[in-house]
Amino acid sequence: MGGKVTSQDYINIIFGTAATIIGWLGRELWQAIKELRADLSKLREELPTRYVPKDEFQQFSGAIFKKLDRIEDKIDKKLDKESYHG
Repeated sequence: MGGKVTSQDYINIIFGTAATIIGWLGRELWQAIKELRADLSKLREELPTRYVPKDEFQQFSGAIFKKLDRIEDKIDKKLDKESYHG
């Protein structure tokens, strides 16, 4: 057990450090993937309750436009009566 450091010691230190760093990165990536999966699952559950489905929106907008058309017709009739009597 002399105080002499060999090239094998340097190689062991380098590979040990590299293995530690790779292991830490792997653990962090695995944790991030687990969190993303949990977030995606939560989003899948919440999405249908937050947004209106396309077909319901089309029905709603159709009803709104129908009402607006009726209002426009009433305004046109009123203007026609005023211009006819005026």
